[in-house]
Amino acid sequence: MNYSYFPGCSLKGLGRAYEESLIPVMRHLGVEMTELPDWNCCGATAYMSVDERQASILAARNLAIAEKAGGQDLLTPCSACYLVLNKTKHYLRETPAMRAEVQQALSRAHLDYSGNTKVRHPLDVLVNDVGLDAIREKVVRPLTGLKVAPYYGCQLVRPYSTFDDAWNPTSMDRLMTTLGAEVVHYPLKTKCCGASLTGTVPEAGLRLTYILLLEAVRRKADVISTVCPLCQFNLDAYHGQIERRWGKVRVATVYFTQLMGLAFGMSPRELGLNRNFIPMAPLPPLHAQPSESSTP
Repeated sequence: MNYSYFPGCSLKGLGRAYEESLIPVMRHLGVEMTELPDWNCCGATAYMSVDERQASILAARNLAIAEKAGGQDLLTPCSACYLVLNKTKHYLRETPAMRAEVQQALSRAHLDYSGNTKVRHPLDVLVNDVGLDAIREKVVRPLTGLKVAPYYGCQLVRPYSTFDDAWNPTSMDRLMTTLGAEVVHYPLKTKCCGASLTGTVPEAGLRLTYILLLEAVRRKADVISTVCPLCQFNLDAYHGQIERRWGKVRVATVYFTQLMGLAFGMSPRELGLNRNFIPMAPLPPLHAQPSESSTP
């Protein structure tokens, strides 16, 4: 299985642990990813509301490069990038005037976009292309006893629920179960984490983050599993500020690919788990050694 790969800015910066875990996990499963040449920032979700034309051109350039590179499905791990690229596809298909302006801009760079590039999220590819049975065969260190709260965020399945339900997605739940983890019921799985509000309107953003952490603690989750670099950062980096306002709600937040890597026998450092502000508790040894007192 071969895919074009659009890392986006986050996976080369604050979200680098996502890429550090995604690449070896995909390689372990026989999935080949070729990084898109000369890719540019997708514009993130805010730019579309500032300048629709420029934002569409910016995102469409990546789609056009993917088509020119061979037309393979474009693997897009960041939820914001995934949303923006999908939104641009829909916008250009449904708005002929904007499509004409974008095509004119692309032509100056000797690019053209026909609209055929499929934008895929790794979670979609893993569950629907690789398959849970194939993933189960690769598990050497089941996540037995680990209570996981799957958190999808608000951008992965809305407004384009292309591979999962918009209000009650279950693909990550099923993946975690396949890895041997115990999935806790987490009803806030698609509630916003606060996004960029944590830096612009912290009173609002931090409270949204706090609500998610509090619910995970109430559900006795050992770890929150997420698919989005901004969600991971918000849920991981603001514990100090949150605790000063509302009290301690400490729980580690990791990428779903990091949990996959652990189940495949990879080391925490290899998967970037050392980068977390709130460390995930070490998994118990796979084969516990008998204590001296139990030795006959």
